[in-house]
Amino acid sequence: MAALFRWLLRLFTAAVILAVLAGGTVYYLAARSLPEYEATLAAPGLDAPVEIVRDNANVPHVFGASDKDVFFGLGFAHAQDRLWQMTVLRRTAQGRLSENFGAETLKIDELVRRLDLYGLAQSSVKAQDPYAAGALQAYADGVNAWIARVNSDARGRGAPEFFLFPPEVALWQPADSIAIAKLMGLRLSTHLETEVLRARVSLLIDPERVRDILPDAPGTGLAALPDYSDIAPGVVPSAAPLSRMAGGALSPFAPRAFASASNVFAAAPTRSAAGGTLLANDPHLGFSAPAIWYLARLELATGGVIGGTIPGMPMILAGRSAHLGWGMASSYLDDQDVFLEQLNPDNPEEYRTPDGFEPFETRRTIIRVAEAEPVTITMRWTANGPVLPGDHFGLGSITPPGHVTALGWTLLNGADTSVSAALKLMRARSVDEALETGRFYIAPSQNLMVVDQDTIAMQTIGAMPRRLAGHQSEGRLPVPGWKDENRWQGWLNYAANPRFRAPESGILGNTNNKLVERPFPLHVSHDWGDTQRIERWKALMERRSVHTRESFIEAQLDTVSFTAQSLLPLIAGDLWFTGDPAPAGSPERRRQRALELLAAWNGEMNEHLPEPLIYAAWLRQLQDRLIRDELGPLAVEFTHVDPVFIERVFRDIDGAGAWCDIRQSGAVETCTEMARRSLDEALLWLDETYGGSLESLRWGTAHQAWHDHPVLGEVPFVKWFVNIRQPTSGGDNTLNRGLTRGTGPEPFANVHGAGFRGVYDFADPDSSVFVISTGQSGHPLSRHYDDLGELWRRGEYIPMSLDPALARAAAVGVTRLVPGAE
Repeated sequence: MAALFRWLLRLFTAAVILAVLAGGTVYYLAARSLPEYEATLAAPGLDAPVEIVRDNANVPHVFGASDKDVFFGLGFAHAQDRLWQMTVLRRTAQGRLSENFGAETLKIDELVRRLDLYGLAQSSVKAQDPYAAGALQAYADGVNAWIARVNSDARGRGAPEFFLFPPEVALWQPADSIAIAKLMGLRLSTHLETEVLRARVSLLIDPERVRDILPDAPGTGLAALPDYSDIAPGVVPSAAPLSRMAGGALSPFAPRAFASASNVFAAAPTRSAAGGTLLANDPHLGFSAPAIWYLARLELATGGVIGGTIPGMPMILAGRSAHLGWGMASSYLDDQDVFLEQLNPDNPEEYRTPDGFEPFETRRTIIRVAEAEPVTITMRWTANGPVLPGDHFGLGSITPPGHVTALGWTLLNGADTSVSAALKLMRARSVDEALETGRFYIAPSQNLMVVDQDTIAMQTIGAMPRRLAGHQSEGRLPVPGWKDENRWQGWLNYAANPRFRAPESGILGNTNNKLVERPFPLHVSHDWGDTQRIERWKALMERRSVHTRESFIEAQLDTVSFTAQSLLPLIAGDLWFTGDPAPAGSPERRRQRALELLAAWNGEMNEHLPEPLIYAAWLRQLQDRLIRDELGPLAVEFTHVDPVFIERVFRDIDGAGAWCDIRQSGAVETCTEMARRSLDEALLWLDETYGGSLESLRWGTAHQAWHDHPVLGEVPFVKWFVNIRQPTSGGDNTLNRGLTRGTGPEPFANVHGAGFRGVYDFADPDSSVFVISTGQSGHPLSRHYDDLGELWRRGEYIPMSLDPALARAAAVGVTRLVPGAE
């Protein structure tokens, strides 16, 4: 027995030693890719030395003798900190994810190839102005200088993730940056999916009920829609849920609920306590670790610029210079149309046009798949756009027999000068000069807010499709592509884009709300991203006669839900303080207690309170009860509560109260009954999920921000090191927006919000502040991987100074790049 014990002890000791050695080896190899910021390095391609001064938040301040050298330095800094993220974004835009990730991402690659994003980016390189062309090439040279350094110095392949995949990293090209810019457009546009969903819903329910569940923004007239069965005869109504794109966190195709959102607002000197203009901006995208945003400062010939970049692109997308501040919000411009293309019955290689049948433009492409045979697909285009298969976006469910669907989209442009426009904006010195740069911006459409020392303005930038007044569906439904009245007639002149300059009120803002009341086809959009946050923003702006940096920060971080304040009296009005006394522990008593808590609640979605969780669970169950009867399985497509729908139902606008009656039952249910049953169901779910008393519930427990690594985030054990989870305040409809997941066992997880926040005060520009939601580094072993995340969660910021001395004062390192061979 003693001998057996000794052998077991030896084996255990050996296993421990081997585990420690293996762990040490893994750590050593992974740590090799951590960049050394205090270094002097030779870099071929430079005309003169470049300094990259990293302040104590690891924000690089890039100084060089020329703008090209500065862009070289930015490319080098991006690659040092985010090389893995950049290469994954590039692979996604190229349709080459499957080379690394196998069949799981094949459908993503197929769709990206059919859209030809990378081919369009390559052809757009020659459309850039000389300055942009030089910046793109210099940036690529800077990225490649770091890749060469990684290879020559055996620096752990550049990032730990590369050890899991083939080590080769292709050199960066100017087209890669343009392709990533186009890739971001995939995350921002949802009109395609909305058109398909509206068509499917219209086949299942009456037209007047379609306007309830897919409502226009309040205050607009609704044009009568055509019957989709007349547009697409032969389509069989289906309530089956749409098939989702595989690939998980790697997919750039987000469901329509997760289209980009954002807040941007500004105050003129007359509304500023210190007499300077103010601007606040917080773009909203899906969370990830690291965040998509990266902070940087560039010292250009026209002066310093500082703000948020996206690794892979050489632009400050949101930020300020000494002369100008700018921010963006998704405009929700209707820049997509789905066209039904009729096939020639005698030759399926031809489609119908106004002038008869014509052949598709076709090209074959090979997708290589890890651990599987390559897949060859044939890409087809019509005059209206690329043809998409029916298994994407549920297109097959709304396509008549003998037809295919094509996508018209302003993003699919081979002479896209949006990068040139962004680089012009960085060098603009006045509001008028900044607004003029929007003339060269194509897609994705944004609301550009700009301020200089004296003036504020907002302009919708991006190409607006020129539709004819006789368009069959006004862009709301898929339409026959062979009819002249449905085809785009090019783009509208830039002068047609909405512009707001120096308003008398002295305040401008956008929360993705409706901008203008103009008749079709100058309408901009029928589908807007917000009807709720804008109401809270207006209240906060009107509360003060003048604003300060602090009041703008307060508005940016505001977590009071106008939606909760307006809907609770509607749905709970007949339930509050009613009902018979109920014994403790009974469902009736629990319901009464929940109603008591909500009656005293001010609508603040605070992470430490129980009321936001009770409210959110109730509204979720209520909407599902209202629509499940009519829509069946298709109800799963409505993952988030639509406040306008709930209001229409409970106010019985245009007969919308009919949603409360369950058609399959003999009785006629009232909205009050539906509200009560939904509350009981929500309370049962809360008890099963969290347990304890209602008072012990905490919104932050359910509403944790998920900053997950898109590749390693689901790997056992590793995920605890690479994922960042934080309890957060806010919700779907608060200014400090934390959009919930909407599905699965954790439907209230915060997965989409302000990954970047910036507030600029031109009375004292160096008091301007910004922050991102994780850290600057994409390396899990770096202390800068998540160091800004806790500041972001607490609503804190870091300085946005253009003073070189401040950057150097507490620098974590200075990298000096000097011309010369490796």
